[in-house]
Amino acid sequence: MATEIEWQRRIDHWRSELSRQCYRPLETFILEGFTTFEQLSVPQARAGGFAPMPPGTAWGAKWEYGWFRATVLIPAAAAGKQVVTRLAPGGESAVYVNGEHAGAIDWGRPELTLARSATPGTAYEILIESYGGHGPITCGEGPVPPDRETVPEATATQVRVGESTLGIWEEDVYQLNIEVTMLEQMRQYLDQESLRVAEIKQGLRDFTVIVDFEVPYEDFLVTVRSARARLQPLFACVNGSTAPEFHAFGHSHIDVAWLWPLRETEAKCTRTFASQLALMEQYPDYIFLQSQPHLYWMVKNRYPELYARVKAQVEAGRWIPEGGMWVEADTNISGGESLIRQFLHGKRFFHEEFGVDNELLWLPDVFGYSGNLPQIMRGCGIKYFSTQKIYWNYNGGEPFPYTTFTWEGIDGSEVLVSMHHDYNSNTDPCSLNSRWKDRLQKVGLATRMVPFGWGDGGGGPTRTHLEYLRRCKDLEGVPRVRQTNPLEHFKDLERRGYPQDRYVGELYFQCHRGVLTSQARTKRGNRKSELALRDAEMWAVIARNLAVYTIPTDELDRAWKQVLLNQFHDIIPGSSIHRVYEEAEAGYARVIATAQTVSAQAHCLLTDDRPAMTVFNSLGWRRWEVVALPAGTLGATLDGAAIPMQEVEGVLMAEVVVPACGWITLELGAATPAREMVSLSASPSSLENELLRVEFNEKGEIVSFFDKQTMRELAAGPGNCFHMYKDVPASFDAWDIDHTYVDNPVELPDAAQIEVVSCGPLFATLRITRPLHTSTLTQEVTLYRSSRRLDFVTRVDWHERHKLLKVAFPLALHSQEAIHEIQFGHLRRPNHASRQFDADRFEVAQQKWSALAEEDRGVAVLNDCKYGINVVGNSINLTLLRAPLAPDMTADQGMQEFSYALYAWNGPFADSGVVQEAYTLNMPVTTAPGGAGERSLFSVSAPNVLIETVKPAEDGSADIIVRLYEAYRMAARCTLSTELPVTAASAV
Repeated sequence: MATEIEWQRRIDHWRSELSRQCYRPLETFILEGFTTFEQLSVPQARAGGFAPMPPGTAWGAKWEYGWFRATVLIPAAAAGKQVVTRLAPGGESAVYVNGEHAGAIDWGRPELTLARSATPGTAYEILIESYGGHGPITCGEGPVPPDRETVPEATATQVRVGESTLGIWEEDVYQLNIEVTMLEQMRQYLDQESLRVAEIKQGLRDFTVIVDFEVPYEDFLVTVRSARARLQPLFACVNGSTAPEFHAFGHSHIDVAWLWPLRETEAKCTRTFASQLALMEQYPDYIFLQSQPHLYWMVKNRYPELYARVKAQVEAGRWIPEGGMWVEADTNISGGESLIRQFLHGKRFFHEEFGVDNELLWLPDVFGYSGNLPQIMRGCGIKYFSTQKIYWNYNGGEPFPYTTFTWEGIDGSEVLVSMHHDYNSNTDPCSLNSRWKDRLQKVGLATRMVPFGWGDGGGGPTRTHLEYLRRCKDLEGVPRVRQTNPLEHFKDLERRGYPQDRYVGELYFQCHRGVLTSQARTKRGNRKSELALRDAEMWAVIARNLAVYTIPTDELDRAWKQVLLNQFHDIIPGSSIHRVYEEAEAGYARVIATAQTVSAQAHCLLTDDRPAMTVFNSLGWRRWEVVALPAGTLGATLDGAAIPMQEVEGVLMAEVVVPACGWITLELGAATPAREMVSLSASPSSLENELLRVEFNEKGEIVSFFDKQTMRELAAGPGNCFHMYKDVPASFDAWDIDHTYVDNPVELPDAAQIEVVSCGPLFATLRITRPLHTSTLTQEVTLYRSSRRLDFVTRVDWHERHKLLKVAFPLALHSQEAIHEIQFGHLRRPNHASRQFDADRFEVAQQKWSALAEEDRGVAVLNDCKYGINVVGNSINLTLLRAPLAPDMTADQGMQEFSYALYAWNGPFADSGVVQEAYTLNMPVTTAPGGAGERSLFSVSAPNVLIETVKPAEDGSADIIVRLYEAYRMAARCTLSTELPVTAASAV
């Protein structure tokens, strides 16, 4: 009698051989081809210089494409058979057959079907676009050796042409292979003492007896069909009444940019879309989700005939355009207005193109989720949310507790959340059973959502995914599976009365903390672009209503979509290759140029041509500011009265007070005496005004930050103190900052050169220059009169490798929480490590400020483009720069510019003005030649309510959208005032 082990070895051997018998090659053929660095259309490619490229031909420099062609004839031996081709151009490929998109060739799809029942002599013209690759780039698994600290050249070939064949696909062999695999997996998961397992074991043993690989081929196929007939009763067994139910749908996660540039994403889209359309033709119940409007926009513009086929499947209810955002965007770094625009543009595209009103936010691969995302979602008509990334606790820590839950944001807004465990899920019995066992709530759930298909670089599901599912609709031993629109899963949860569990606040991701800092120039470009567009829209609306100005909506639309595109979760976090950041920074330059042009056009229409200068303030409160007068100006007056001025390095500066969302005009002319003012003082070791006295040591560090109003010292140690660390994460170089970085400090012993640049009557400035390891820092530290804010305008010539730079401000304050600004509000996080989850939040996200506060006073660190920070005890530590080596070995090298500020207040946090100070640091007033008098177009009566946005309505009407938010988490009654004529006002 054979032992269990002997039978199992026999079954494994038969399964292995069976998988090799699915494809029977009949003949080989030679590809002709050529290579190019351009993206060509099919007509352009057909006109290329094709030459024979036999097996072994090397090609594929970095970013290179190969075009290949062949014409094959169906041989007589294939009559009536299913004929497929195995193409081997060397890279991931899109295939056109007789001029039509036919699908893709990749590692999950080695074959392409030409005919289900072939007719001998039929010719098929095959055209292939193949991608050579993007070079030897890694994601940074472990330390990068010194000999790899250079960028690989883009000239070395990477791929070779293989042997392409035409052959017969044996469908019965393939189907038997699927069935045997499923039974083998089910046998492993079920109760080993059950009758079901005993019957499966017997069926698998019989399979090895029936299938005979050594008889003539046609006889072998007869044994295959006999084995399938023997196993069919095992697939007729159905589940009992308590089997869980899965809602499944195909999906392909396509990173808009990552280890490849945007241009290659277009090709990934056409390969993926064509493959999924081919599957829909073969499987009538197949449903596929693609979430990002930007990808559809790419395909629409470049491959309109493919896009038309997608639209037809959307109309049939089988292709699901659902996801909410323009791209799957980062939600920690993206500003609040940007997140609204992600939904606005994303939902509008899907509605206009497909008649779909999105209800689901689909963010499977984003690195943490803002605590105010539920409010933004609900305001944009989004009710449901799904991700899987939050489960990635590969460094340990407190696991996330729920699979399905109600998520409550900082204002009490709620959304229904259902998580999935992997966006690259398979559909075999092992994977489906694992999905059920992976659920975190073991009681109270009867259903799960299961997206399936290969992703990151596209691809999506294959035939094998669908063949498994075809048998798993109600198969004893696996959960029941229905292919549905993901919205059906959420509506089913609601019908069942789920969920009972609630999660409050941000969904903090306990990995990838370095993405808050990596690629600093891109993050700066994001902040500057967001705010430049804010100004442009406001002044454009005002100029349209007060003058004759046609708002360039198309230009602003393109600019916003560039910002939204760059907020994709591998671009703005800094986890892409170098070329992506070259393109991102060029995009930001275009955005800022567009925004500044629109603002300048609006200002020109609002001013006249008198010898004057108008100062514009887009913020919703009255501001005291210092502005530079035009070169050669001898002085300025306001309503005929002298105004305070100060000359700095040949530039004449003037003091102005500008009304809310408005402007004021300075008359330019002869010098006028300034009125008597409170003096400032400055020396290489101190700055002082009537409110603060700041003292510095020889490194330019603050040794005293003294509040003269309360006679209290606010510094608890050297502030503006730079800390550098060796920063070598165990994996995911650009993504991660490991806990252990604090154990590897880098000494920064050198003293600074400190000089007084200017002193009074408006402000006093010191210039600090000092080396930081192999880099150089220059700061201009400025204290304005009557101000409680100390500004640090900073330039760093950064030449580090695997280093992390922070600036610390230890403060004489005691609090158990730090306050951090997020989109449209703030939240409090612990500044201690009392429990594991507290300790794991050792680097967190912010927007424009973070603070420590007691009940009657506080200090904040403001920033103009820095998003990573940690607060430990009484020290606020702003993260400034990193230097990862993968996937971009040049990341952050060269000149870096940024500003931060130290701001102190007395009184409760609600009266701190910290939000306004942070906006003021980020949004300096702007000037234009000519006069316009003095006006305030919008203002609010409550200091805790901010005018975030003034913009034209999206419907092309003359309506104006004014977006307000309450910034201090207090109830408020507020009046919005405007000088514009109002016909009606309503909430939108």
